[in-house]
Amino acid sequence: MGKKLSIITINYNNAPGLRKTMDSVFSQTSDDFEYIVIDGGSTDGSKKIILEFANQHINKPINRQFTWISEPDRGIYHAMNKGIRLASGEFCQFLNSGDWLVSAEVTSKMLNKLPENSIIYGNMIKQLTNGRILYNKGIPILSFLTFFTGTLNHSPSYIKRSLFTKYGMYDENLKIVSDWKFFLIAIALNNEKVSYRDIDLTCFDMKGISNLNNELDEKERKFVLEQLIPESILADYNRYSDLILKMKRINRYSLTRWIVWVLERILFKLEKWETHRKSEHILY
Repeated sequence: MGKKLSIITINYNNAPGLRKTMDSVFSQTSDDFEYIVIDGGSTDGSKKIILEFANQHINKPINRQFTWISEPDRGIYHAMNKGIRLASGEFCQFLNSGDWLVSAEVTSKMLNKLPENSIIYGNMIKQLTNGRILYNKGIPILSFLTFFTGTLNHSPSYIKRSLFTKYGMYDENLKIVSDWKFFLIAIALNNEKVSYRDIDLTCFDMKGISNLNNELDEKERKFVLEQLIPESILADYNRYSDLILKMKRINRYSLTRWIVWVLERILFKLEKWETHRKSEHILY
């Protein structure tokens, strides 16, 4: 019987981050997963670390499979697709080098009584460059707006491997938003069912994220949206999404909601009165 989960780590010249990631995976109490490391032919000692863990796996047999390759690839999503092709688990989780599992028990907690949905996700903790910790909790309601303005966090997501057959692998022509594109297609456009589990699952190290990445993210998202979404629908989201998000924030609090309601009533009455006055002027 196959494993429930395939944890996939991709790495290129990030030996310290790779060690941290692999430490967290090898310390898991669960045996119901396989582990796959895809290294892009690193030259910084990453391969030595992989071999160290491989020997540990051989010398201390664990009831889980460990597979690794180290060879040049064509980028992050090409490496992820290699991992998917090697995977045999029902679900895939992508834990890149430098990210780590919060504790030794989190995989067991996540795999315990998994719901029969296509994507299951937990919480991600972000370690910011200033040392501050940011908790990313689940999103109560997913909609197209969720993916127009944001996404699901990738590392704490368990994705059914069959979805990559159904919707295709990660788009290797994109540099940094192919996982977002996959979620957009599967969830927002095809209504794949998603479950949230309130479990702190992964830590994400924000060091190295640059403004250039933010600019590229915006450029690639725009390209994908223009490819996939009808022009008339996209025009409405471009025009109104910011206003909708502001109203959502306002609606969190009864006072701000009441103030906006009063202002809207006053402005509506003034507009109605002005229209009435102009119509009377025309009549007389």
